[in-house]
Amino acid sequence: MSSSATATDPRIARWERFRDGRNSVLATEHGWLTLTSFQWLVEEPSAVELAPGLWSTDGTTAFLTASAKDGLTLVATGETVDGTLSAVLEDEESLMWVQYGGADGKQVVVELAMRADKYAIRTRDDGSPVLTEFTAVPTYDYNPDWVVTGRFEPYEEPQDVPIGTANPLVDGVHRSVGEVVFRVPGVEHEIRLHAEAEKLGALNVTFHDETNGDTTDEWRKVFIPRPRPDGSVVIDFNRAINYPSAFTPYGTCPMPVRGNSIDVRVEAGEKIPGA
Repeated sequence: MSSSATATDPRIARWERFRDGRNSVLATEHGWLTLTSFQWLVEEPSAVELAPGLWSTDGTTAFLTASAKDGLTLVATGETVDGTLSAVLEDEESLMWVQYGGADGKQVVVELAMRADKYAIRTRDDGSPVLTEFTAVPTYDYNPDWVVTGRFEPYEEPQDVPIGTANPLVDGVHRSVGEVVFRVPGVEHEIRLHAEAEKLGALNVTFHDETNGDTTDEWRKVFIPRPRPDGSVVIDFNRAINYPSAFTPYGTCPMPVRGNSIDVRVEAGEKIPGA
C-alpha cells in the first residue's frame, strides 16, 4: 500500500492529535510504563520484591502487615500503615493500595489485583526507565488506504469466548458482541473479527496480522466508532495501538480470539516499542 496523504491533509492533523494524546496518556504517573513487578500472594505472610511489609492471602482476602518504619501509606488517604490491612476484590478488579519511596513518599504505588481468582501485586515505580526514557511510541506513517469501511453484525446475545493472556498463568474471557466484517487490499476474501463493546456503543477489536513479531507486537487492538444505523462501520487501522504488555512483561492483557487474524501485513498504527 502507498500513501497519497500530504502533510496538509486534515486527516493527518487529526491523527497527529490522536498520537499526541496517546503518548501523553502512556506517560502518566503510575501508568502502564511504570510496572516493575508482578507477584502472586501466598498463604504465609511473606516479604516480596520491591515493596516493604509482609503480604499474604487466604484465598478470599488479601493482607498486608507493616510498621510505620516501613514508610508505607495508603494511596486513598495518605494514612501511615502500622499494623495489618485487608482488602477483598472480585476477579479482574484492581486497587491502588499503598505507596512509598521518593521525596514525597509516593514514588512507588503497590497495586493489588485479582487475576484468575488469585491475588497478586504489581509495583508501579515512577522512576522506571521505561517511563523516564519514554518519548513516543513508534508508528507507521499515516496511510489513508488503511481506513476501511465494513459492517457490524451483532449477535442476539453476547458470547463469552475463552482466551489466553500475556501471562500464561492467567486465562481470560472475551465477551464478543458480534463480528466486524470488512475487506482490505491484498486479500480477496472478507475478514471477520470478533468485537467487544465499549462505551457509548463503540467497539474494540483485538487482532493478529502478518507484521506481528516483525515490526509490531504479537497482537494489537483498534477502537471502532459506534456503528451507523445501517450497521456500517469505519475502521481506521492508523489508530491501531499496543496493549500494555507490549511495553512491560508484567501485564495480563487479553490475546485475540482464535481466528481474529488479518492474513496480510497491516502496516499501520503502532510498532514495537523501542523499534
